[in-house]
Amino acid sequence: MSIFQAVILGIVQGLTELLPISSSAHLYLVPWILDWTKSESFNIAFEAFDVALHAGTLLAIGIFFFKDWIELIKGGYNQLVKKKSSKEGRMFWYIVIATIPGGIIGFILDHFMEGVLTKPLIIACALIIMGILLYIVDKNAKSNVKYEDMTFKQTFLIGLSQALAFIPGVSRSGITMTTGRLLGVDRTSAARYSFMLSAPIVLAATIFKFKDFVFSVPFFIGILVSFIVGILVIKFLLEYLKKGSYKVFAIYRVIIGIIVIIVWFVK
Repeated sequence: MSIFQAVILGIVQGLTELLPISSSAHLYLVPWILDWTKSESFNIAFEAFDVALHAGTLLAIGIFFFKDWIELIKGGYNQLVKKKSSKEGRMFWYIVIATIPGGIIGFILDHFMEGVLTKPLIIACALIIMGILLYIVDKNAKSNVKYEDMTFKQTFLIGLSQALAFIPGVSRSGITMTTGRLLGVDRTSAARYSFMLSAPIVLAATIFKFKDFVFSVPFFIGILVSFIVGILVIKFLLEYLKKGSYKVFAIYRVIIGIIVIIVWFVK
């Protein structure tokens, strides 16, 4: 894998992992459109590189929400050991519990369906369908629940919805934000919880794939680019959603899905 390819994929990952437009879809589609997948050496290197790119956005989430994570971990410890209840402790255990079912189901489905759902037409359909669903839900949902007021039921259902993220084109952030909106969580809170919820699963995937990493200059450049872009995207999205909606992302998904279908027929 070249440095140029690593930079492009790092930018793609940083942009699409944290926006509700599916990083897995874009990481499959960009090499496919640019004909990089015709190279066997690229395909071999890419198998573990995509997880490494996720580590870059994981680092972005960790640093951007560093104070939040410290408070969550302290609160979770105090609630478990010292029996001191707090909203931070409650949210920490909500995230832990919500991660388990979605992570297990997603891992099992991904294991048995690996390679089956990465066809361009399937990805395009997932982008379009999820885009339409995101638009309809976001437009009609109420915004009466803030991040700190989310209940166990809401956080658990959002976490469970992550299982569908194994389908490229669905998007982990897309399905969790959509589920959050469906449950009445306001846009900014749904995005924030989606970011926090993604961290444990991405961390687990990074550790699981660590043995397959090929440490090289493109490897570290890809992670660095993914991290920098990820930081910028988190800041942008949280500010944008204070007044904006998910409509623009829904429209983008539909347009990209249609373009992929056209390119597939042309190819």
